[in-house]
Amino acid sequence: MNRLIPAALALFVSLGPVSARAHCDALDGPVVVEAKAALEKGDATPLLKWVRAQDEAEIRSAFAETLAVRKLSPQAKALADRSFFETLVRVHRAGEGFGFTGLKPAGQISPPNLKSDAALANNDIEPFLKMVLEHAGKGVRERFAKAAQARAKQGESVEAGRNYVSAYVEYTHYVEAMVMAVHGKSSHAAPAAAPAHGH
Repeated sequence: MNRLIPAALALFVSLGPVSARAHCDALDGPVVVEAKAALEKGDATPLLKWVRAQDEAEIRSAFAETLAVRKLSPQAKALADRSFFETLVRVHRAGEGFGFTGLKPAGQISPPNLKSDAALANNDIEPFLKMVLEHAGKGVRERFAKAAQARAKQGESVEAGRNYVSAYVEYTHYVEAMVMAVHGKSSHAAPAAAPAHGH
């Protein structure tokens, strides 16, 4: 069972809506939330962990410019803050090898991301892990049952055979997604195209 935990965890996180998977670019995501606090305190240091060492100077410079501009007026403050958030998130994502398509509205972070973040904030993985295992187990069982039922009837007609192949592909792809989640790269971007299969 312990060997299945990382697979189930990675799979469950990967199942959130694609638009919300990269929650580092959301206005209520961890990068922007920390950036808001840093601007209020006037200290860029907590933000430097989000970028590579070679990008630190760019962030420090943008931060200093933002502090200067946001003093001019409420409108200037809003525009300067937004510009800095975009710069910080863009540089952060570039450091991970991903592009930046703009900040996402608040309220769209997927439940798995919210709950995995909450687990860290509470220093307690068990409630989240229980949910992950239940979700992954349900997904495998449902696809297995569908494939097994279709397999038993595959010889009845060509259509029944095709129904089996469809269910089989869905089942195996789900399992393969678990394997790829463990052995592949963590993704902040849209999932890669499904690999070709010789079914």
